[in-house]
Amino acid sequence: MSNEEHGVALDPAKGIEDASTKEAEFQVMAGHSKWANIQHRKGKQDKLRSKMFSKLAKEITVAAKMGMPDVDMNPRLRLAVKAAKAVSMPKDVIDRAIKKSQMGDSADYTEIRYEGYGANGIAIIVEAMTDNLNRTASNVRSYFSKCGGNLGTTGSVSHSFDRVGEISYPASAGSADDVMMAALDAGAEDAESDEDGHWITCPVESLSEVSDALEKALGESTESKIIWRPQTRTEVDLETAEKLMRLIDLLEEDDDVQTVTHNFDIPEDVAAQLE
Repeated sequence: MSNEEHGVALDPAKGIEDASTKEAEFQVMAGHSKWANIQHRKGKQDKLRSKMFSKLAKEITVAAKMGMPDVDMNPRLRLAVKAAKAVSMPKDVIDRAIKKSQMGDSADYTEIRYEGYGANGIAIIVEAMTDNLNRTASNVRSYFSKCGGNLGTTGSVSHSFDRVGEISYPASAGSADDVMMAALDAGAEDAESDEDGHWITCPVESLSEVSDALEKALGESTESKIIWRPQTRTEVDLETAEKLMRLIDLLEEDDDVQTVTHNFDIPEDVAAQLE
């Protein structure tokens, strides 16, 4: 896929370490923001559960096919399985997805990233996994156009995000101070806490090591993944929020789209009007 098609293909031939540190994350929304709370209150997660399972199963199959079908030997597969367990995907579904990777008739997917702008210039990164690049490019371009946005060229918005590892824990894991101390002792860079939980960030290359150290101190994490973290967030008004929500809904409902990342936040007064 060329820059003219507004996407950058990701090389599936690179080693397991590279794959695990570049394309192994799953997030319905990347980064920690009020958006996640709004989605939860609107019941969006339940609505998307079956769609989410399908996307996670695809990632598990691709990860197992590219590396080894063993979570202990394949970092990318380990992250994918952990993400699946975080949303309560049944074990038999996970096992079937891994076994599918060993079947000769499994589809060949290309991973590709699109970058663009939503309403009012909000930066959005879309990561897809597809067996038809033309179809995916056409669909993504259409979604942006319908919602007052436009696709940019490769690198047009990703420079406004940092690629980091993120490890999440429930609020019950400990106080904000205790989690921060555990995070720093484990080699993490920072920790953010609120009533919904704790989010610990670290360099991408240290994700596995930091995650293991944290589990010794705090127990098993909810999720361990690699995200695009916005360097700054922009608060939006009601009209902009509605356009952005429509765009993200369209993107998430597309079977080829794996993750959507943005840099906007919704003030509480606007959120109340959206409910």
